[in-house]
Amino acid sequence: MSEKSFGMFYYLKHSKNQKDERKYVYVRITIDGDSRDMSVKRRWITDHWNSQIGRATGNNKEAKELNSYLDIITNKVYRAKSSLIDDDKPVTAETIKNILLGKGEKKHFIMEAFQQHNTQMKALVGIEFAPATLTRYKTAYDHVHNFIRWKYGKDDLEVKELDYEFISQFVFWLKTERHCGNNTAIKYLANFKKIVLECLNKNWLKRDPFWGFKTKRQKLAPVILTKEELIRITNKKFGTERLNHVRDIFLFSCYTGLAYSDVYKLRGTDIVIGIDGGKWINTTRRKTKSVTRLPLLPNALATLEKYRDHPKCVNKGTVFPVLTNQKMNAYLKEIADVCGINKKLTFHCARHTFGTTITLTNGVPIETVSKMLGHKSIKQTQHYAKIVDVKISKDMKLLKKKLERA
Repeated sequence: MSEKSFGMFYYLKHSKNQKDERKYVYVRITIDGDSRDMSVKRRWITDHWNSQIGRATGNNKEAKELNSYLDIITNKVYRAKSSLIDDDKPVTAETIKNILLGKGEKKHFIMEAFQQHNTQMKALVGIEFAPATLTRYKTAYDHVHNFIRWKYGKDDLEVKELDYEFISQFVFWLKTERHCGNNTAIKYLANFKKIVLECLNKNWLKRDPFWGFKTKRQKLAPVILTKEELIRITNKKFGTERLNHVRDIFLFSCYTGLAYSDVYKLRGTDIVIGIDGGKWINTTRRKTKSVTRLPLLPNALATLEKYRDHPKCVNKGTVFPVLTNQKMNAYLKEIADVCGINKKLTFHCARHTFGTTITLTNGVPIETVSKMLGHKSIKQTQHYAKIVDVKISKDMKLLKKKLERA
C-alpha cells in the first residue's frame, strides 16, 4: 500500500458578525485530499500574519507565544498520526481531528472492567459458578481497588496503564500491606489475571502486563486425619446440635471425598442404585464439571439415613442441612479443639482424608481413587500417593524399632 499524502497548515478565518479586527486561527489537516478544519482557540491580526508559512510575524512576546502554541499543536497532530499507525488504525483527517478534540475511542478502566465481570458472574452463580467463587472475586476486586488507592492515589486507573510494574507491585502489596501468604497472593493475582486477559481479548491493551512475570506456588502438605483421629471425632458426643450436624456432614465427606460445594448441592436424586445393587453417588463436580460416581461405604450410608427426614432437608430437597463454608470451618476448628486434634481442620481436609487414609492406605488402586475424586488427570491424585509413601516409611521405621527390641 502506498503511503498516504499528508499536509497541514494554519490560516486566519473571519467569523460571522465579528467586529474585532482579530480573526480566529484555524488548522487544516489534509490526508489523501480529504481535509478537516479545526479552530485552535486563538485569535490574531491579519496585518501581522504570514499566510505562506502560517505563522504570526513580529518579535513581540504575544507573537512568540502564539507561534510556540502552534508548534505544540503541530506536535500533537504528528503524535496522533503516529499513535494511529502504531495501533494499526485508519489514519484519516477525521480520526486525527477526533483525537485532538478528545473524541477518540472510549476510555476503559480497570475497576470498571472488574465490576462488570463480577456482575456477570453473580448472574451465573448456581449455573456455572459456586457462591464461594464469586466471594473470592469480590475480595480480589477489593484488593485491586485498595492497591490502586495506595499506589496511585486514585479510585480507578485506565486499563492501558497496566504494566509489569503494576503486577509486581500488586503482589508486593498483597504480601506486605495485606499480609497474604505466597499462595494466597498468587490466588488473588490469578483472579485479577482473568480480568486482564479479557481486556487483552477486547484489544484494550497492547501488551500483556503479565509477560515475563513469574510466580511459584509453595507446596504445602495437605492436612489429613489419621484413622485414630477419625474414630475420636466419630465417637465424640457434642453438647450442641450444630456441632453434631457439622461433624456428621464432615465425616460423610471423609468417606465419600466430596468437596464442600458438592455436598452442599447433593440431592436425593444423586443417590442411585449402582452396578453392584448397592447405593452409589452419581453427580457432577461443581468446580470441574467432571462426573463423580462412587459406591457408598457403610459409614456414609448411616449418615444419609440419619438425615433422611430432617425438616430442612425435606424443605430444600437436599441430603444434608449444610451451613456456609465459613461457618462449617469455624465449627470444625471448635470440633478439633474439643477432640484434642492439633491440626488446622477445614472441610477440605475431608477430601484429603478420603484420598489417603480411607482409600490409598487401604490398598485401593490410585486409578480408582482418581475416578472417585473426579480428577481429570491421575497427576492430580499422585500427590496423595506420595503422602501415603511417607506414612508407610514412618510405619516401617516404627516396625524396625520394635523388631530390634524383640
